[in-house]
Amino acid sequence: MKLTPATGSGGPRSPGATLRINEIFLSLQGETSRAGLLTVFVRLTGCPLRCVWCDTEYAFSGGSSRPLAEVVAAVLAFGVGRVCVTGGEPLAQAACLPLLTALCDAGCDVSLETSGALDIGGVDARVSRIVDLKAPASGEVARNHWPNIELLTAHDELKFVLADRADYDWACAQIREHRLDQRCPLLMSPVADRLDPPTLAGWMIADRIPARFQLQLHKQLWGNMRGK
Repeated sequence: MKLTPATGSGGPRSPGATLRINEIFLSLQGETSRAGLLTVFVRLTGCPLRCVWCDTEYAFSGGSSRPLAEVVAAVLAFGVGRVCVTGGEPLAQAACLPLLTALCDAGCDVSLETSGALDIGGVDARVSRIVDLKAPASGEVARNHWPNIELLTAHDELKFVLADRADYDWACAQIREHRLDQRCPLLMSPVADRLDPPTLAGWMIADRIPARFQLQLHKQLWGNMRGK
């Protein structure tokens, strides 16, 4: 694939950039409105956060440095037009932005899974930004970058990963205060082994919460297996 020096809508092009890649694999999307769909995952190495319940600690380090063009070619080789860039925290690498633009320019349907601790303003407008707003039990609620809320559109999604009733009440308060359901689709997930899924579902039903309840489909299928 030849990368041109042009600029896509909303993102820079840096064909000579390199990224620290933890893994690239094909699987089924386990979360968001795309759950169940064939998706190529590009997992970048590194994360500045240390959430108590993190299930991808292996992505904090390791991996290999790969040129941007090589990463795009590896994605396209799967023959699947849907790709999710994740981590770790992908936006911790500056070259994530040109990667997202290059994938869009290659005709991919691109989503980005980000913690919400870093500014999403530079992300190509064609990318669906899946922002994980950190609840108190994560241990990282103070790291939320609140200006991101104003940038969310109907093309994006906002996720709450909840460990207990206090997390749930906090999430409901944010939805009311910021009118989040009027900005983008909302997602609520229970932390595995911390919050019973039927309990969270019951709270959402009782309170008429305008959000999608979700379980991590990939964990239902394969457990916490790497590369799935």
